[in-house]
Amino acid sequence: MSVPCVRVAREDGERARQDLAAAELIDDTHQIEHADGWLYIPVVDPEAVPDDFEVIDHDAPARETQTMPSDLVDFDAAYERIGDVAIVDEDDSERAQDLADAIVASALPVETVLNRTSKVKGDLRVRDWAVLAGDGNATETVHREYGCEFAVDLAEMYFSPRLATERHRVAEQVREGERAFDMFAGVGPFVIPFAERGAEAVGVDLNGAAIEYLRENARRNGVEDRVTAIEGDVRDVVSGSSRVQRSDGVRDVAGDYEGWADRIVMNLPHSADEFLDTAVALASDEAVIHYYDIQHEDDPFGPGERAIRAAAEPEYDVTVETRHTVRSYAPHELNVVLDVRLSRV
Repeated sequence: MSVPCVRVAREDGERARQDLAAAELIDDTHQIEHADGWLYIPVVDPEAVPDDFEVIDHDAPARETQTMPSDLVDFDAAYERIGDVAIVDEDDSERAQDLADAIVASALPVETVLNRTSKVKGDLRVRDWAVLAGDGNATETVHREYGCEFAVDLAEMYFSPRLATERHRVAEQVREGERAFDMFAGVGPFVIPFAERGAEAVGVDLNGAAIEYLRENARRNGVEDRVTAIEGDVRDVVSGSSRVQRSDGVRDVAGDYEGWADRIVMNLPHSADEFLDTAVALASDEAVIHYYDIQHEDDPFGPGERAIRAAAEPEYDVTVETRHTVRSYAPHELNVVLDVRLSRV
């Protein structure tokens, strides 16, 4: 059966396998195969594979020792996993339940199956779920990627495993001693790996439950001494117009972070442009902004670049270092990122 595979030279195979396994991208339903000096590693989500890997269709043999959901239903068994939770997206309730039953009966290490019943909504970025299998309250799980663990409650906060390779791409740029600031941090999938690489990392989010999980994830990964988690609107936090709970007590944060950050993450792609003035206020004399956007495929990078220049110039020289497509978001729409360096004039 032809399936998407990463093709690498045999001598590079183990490194590639480890990288793909860390990102939970390896398709365990098909065998890794050697042929003609190449290693073919089946992958579950070709769009999430880093650009430095080649993805092709290859006739990889199916594993015969495991029963998978696709073996138990007569339709496309589409799902994704976050820890021991499987997520499906089915409008037909009967089909959704059939798929959930197949997932539970399969060899997958899954305890709970959830069906999406709403889009991400509101300032707290949560969605509604229907529990199809497992404990009715078991929306909490632990997700692992690239050596980090993230506790998350899917009913209370937003989290996407499909961005693992993108988060890793950014984290690899971080250097020890940097000061990094995630403006919309969630449970810390950027903050925690930044701190693991030796950065002093701050994460802000409106969602108080997500911030509590961020603090727990800092402890879980042994980086609590390098992580500050703040609940609030990042615009208020940076301007000093709010009082927030910090590990050292409740106090005014006015002036704490103006001109502070060497690296800034803006992963709020539908409305990040509304926060660019705050990002510029955060920036140190030499800073990098990772700006995420969703735009039409005809001009995916232009609107973001123009917005950043309008906010930062002439106080800063603006250099776009990377224009990168993260994934397809919808027909003719792309989720993209701009890595932008600001250098104070």
